[in-house]
Amino acid sequence: MWMIVGLGNPGPKYADTRHNVGFAVVDAIAEALGVKISQRKFGAKMATADATGKTVLLLKPLTYMNRSGHSVATAAGFYKLPLEHLMVVLDDMALEPGRIRLRGQGSAGGHHGLEDILLRLGTDRLARCRVGIGSAGLQDGADYVLDRPAPQEKALLEEAIRRSRDAILYWLEHGLDKTMTEYNRD
Repeated sequence: MWMIVGLGNPGPKYADTRHNVGFAVVDAIAEALGVKISQRKFGAKMATADATGKTVLLLKPLTYMNRSGHSVATAAGFYKLPLEHLMVVLDDMALEPGRIRLRGQGSAGGHHGLEDILLRLGTDRLARCRVGIGSAGLQDGADYVLDRPAPQEKALLEEAIRRSRDAILYWLEHGLDKTMTEYNRD
């Protein structure tokens, strides 16, 4: 079993906001694998799919961003998931809009959803795909991530969503090191 977790906030109020780019990537993966994320379990919307002969759980926590760890830890525990089979997809204000960065460990970098996951799993050694949404500048960070992107930025984010989808599907087949070499290029 492998698990791909997209971080975001549930409900129409948050749809298409910068903070929900993790949900968008998981939705793109579900579409590529021909499944709909419609089941509810572990405090999340989820689906299972087959990718390159692997069973993959696609998970979108419904616990709101800052409490994502509960859903992830519950699902990982239920399936006795080896943590090297887990990928978390999240937005990142430290990256320019449209850029992606895959890593295998590290801090939460100020992202409260990832912070909660690391706390609940008791490790910082897990794969993550960060999708750049750009800096808030003078705007409050919380307001910025909950805003919808401008049209020019939206096009960059749509491309990053496609690249993230491709990178994660590549990860399932080739592993993290090879995926980072292939997709972390600027």
